Amino acid sequence: MKMTFFIASLCIQSLAFATLSKQSYKIYTRINSVPPKKAEISAMSSMLSQGDKRGAIEYALESKHFYNLRLKNWVKSWTNEDQTNRVPLNDYVATVIGFVRDGVPFKRILTADTIYTARDGLDGVPAYSIENNNHYIELEKRNYDLKANLVPRTQSALTGIMDTAGVITTRAAGEAFFVDGTNRAMTRYTFMNFLCKDFEELHDTNIPDFRVRRDVDRAPGGDSRTFKNKCVGCHAGQDALGGAFAYFDFVDGKVTYTPGVVSEKINKNNLFSPGHIVRDDSWMNLWANGQNSSLGWRSNPTGNGARSLGQLLGESKQFSKCMVQKTYKLMCLNDFDSKYEEADLNALTTKFENDFQYNMKDLFAEVATLCL
Repeated sequence: MKMTFFIASLCIQSLAFATLSKQSYKIYTRINSVPPKKAEISAMSSMLSQGDKRGAIEYALESKHFYNLRLKNWVKSWTNEDQTNRVPLNDYVATVIGFVRDGVPFKRILTADTIYTARDGLDGVPAYSIENNNHYIELEKRNYDLKANLVPRTQSALTGIMDTAGVITTRAAGEAFFVDGTNRAMTRYTFMNFLCKDFEELHDTNIPDFRVRRDVDRAPGGDSRTFKNKCVGCHAGQDALGGAFAYFDFVDGKVTYTPGVVSEKINKNNLFSPGHIVRDDSWMNLWANGQNSSLGWRSNPTGNGARSLGQLLGESKQFSKCMVQKTYKLMCLNDFDSKYEEADLNALTTKFENDFQYNMKDLFAEVATLCL
């Protein structure tokens, strides 16, 4: 009888361990995109057996694979208009990875005079250059561990740009969003990447149009009503903010910054002479009032240059809400709003700001605990 009981007990323990192992395997693989080793399964199973699910998730997040695979490929799609991760590693991606690894308050990703590069002395990795991406291409090509080998540098010292604004003023961002055009792409994709809002979603024809540039036709198709009822809804707010990038361009493979001198391309096209002419890098947030005040603006509604605009965006409630939504999509493979109510989203947003102090690793662990 005692032997039967002992064997039954062993079977129960074995089943319990197998269940914990499966849970550990699932959590680790979801977070890191690769299966765990036996030692990692054992460590996570031990935590789960003690009811420490959060600890097991944080353990998985410390894997180098999270930085070298999951996080890297997640951020790559932020660095180009096609929103694809089929691009090489670059300074924008490396800087986000560094901020996450080091627990830097993430709202500073749009304002910091910081850029992450490879540490010195890595075999086959050329020095950082403002004219090409070879430094990062080789870093990735040679499979160096990004978690172990990225170091923070002073961005302005490397690039010569005084109005640095985190990833906004990286070479990769410039190549994607300052090249050609009139720099409107930088404003648009910064909103999409960090506020989860495209301009069509912010369409508001009730705000004044005095900042709409003269390259916008006031009577497209010969009908002025089209401008008043459609075009102005995006351009009034967008162009009022876009002056922040007036001194920036992307020329001959590098970001250029000419303080006090507006880039020629900004005012080049003239379809409506009385339209706004950009004369400096001042900007104003006309979306601070009206329907788009719901984005939770908390910073000065006017300013000059890229860094001050980055502060406006990073300080907004919508920035934090967007990070929660993006994190949920990354960890849970689903849209947050499809399962939870607005109150839940707001609660996590507040926790990200107040409890986590904008620490993305804490947010990853919190969100993963909800769905893994």
